[in-house]
Amino acid sequence: MAKTAVKPAGGHQRKMAKRKMTLALLSMMLPGFIYLIINNYIPMAGLAIAFKRFDYSKGIWGSDWCGLSNFTYLFKTQDALNIIRNTVCYNLVFILLGNLLAVAVAIMLNFLRGKMNKKIYQTVILIPYLISMVVVSYIVFGFLSQENGFLNKLIVSMGGETISWYTEAKYWPFILVIVNLWKGFGYSSILYYATVIGIDSALYEAATVDGAGRWRQVWHVTLPGLKGTIITMVLLNIGRMFYTDFGLFYQVPMRSGLISSVTDTIDVFVYKGLTQLNDIGRASAAGFLQSVLGFILVLTVNFIVRRVDEENALF
Repeated sequence: MAKTAVKPAGGHQRKMAKRKMTLALLSMMLPGFIYLIINNYIPMAGLAIAFKRFDYSKGIWGSDWCGLSNFTYLFKTQDALNIIRNTVCYNLVFILLGNLLAVAVAIMLNFLRGKMNKKIYQTVILIPYLISMVVVSYIVFGFLSQENGFLNKLIVSMGGETISWYTEAKYWPFILVIVNLWKGFGYSSILYYATVIGIDSALYEAATVDGAGRWRQVWHVTLPGLKGTIITMVLLNIGRMFYTDFGLFYQVPMRSGLISSVTDTIDVFVYKGLTQLNDIGRASAAGFLQSVLGFILVLTVNFIVRRVDEENALF
């Protein structure tokens, strides 16, 4: 009599349970996936506007093609070199000083004793990041106003003369850097702090046994542990090298035309051109160009990182 194969008990139930788990995970992923498609991928069809002479009456697909002419205006204007220089140089300073300050604050947070103290300091340094740039612009105005500004009152009390901050371009590179660092360092430092507290405490104990003081521990344990996070953060920032915080460069200087030589960036220039000329094609071309240049920069820097230290490259 032939023997029939007996299936393992519970095999069917395990398969059904696995399918249900997969369906549950897919259903959880679905809302985010739909949002990603609608918000990030469908609008990419609008990139065609960058290559068209857009006409509202004809719509996107009915408008005439104009090749690359929309891209050339950024380089033909008188201010082209100035706005590109401002955009790149400010971002380089922001990346360098912003990451240095954030790493320093993260390390100091790690030195604090007591969970309550750490929570208080984390909350305090994060508050500026949560404030709207419009509100920040009025806070800055409270300091720099020629008539009632805090700094001018302080200068007058010391026997000096008031400064018209919103008409003097030479001060604004420093003002914008300070405002950017004040607003953004809290968020970045908390990201770095999350990495610091994840470093194995046994490494610090071993360093202490070897006679390393606090600063030697930072140099030989903390900073090497932060290297991967620092590289990742810098690469992400480099990807935004040709973008700037519109509010920082448009709202904080109170739209003063007298200091535009040091406050105009690509984003501000495109916004002004769009509102004055109503040329959507050129505005789209500028955004497209910023994205492509940022993508090329990320690939280039990641290639260099991979050649030097492959483990810390993004891909």
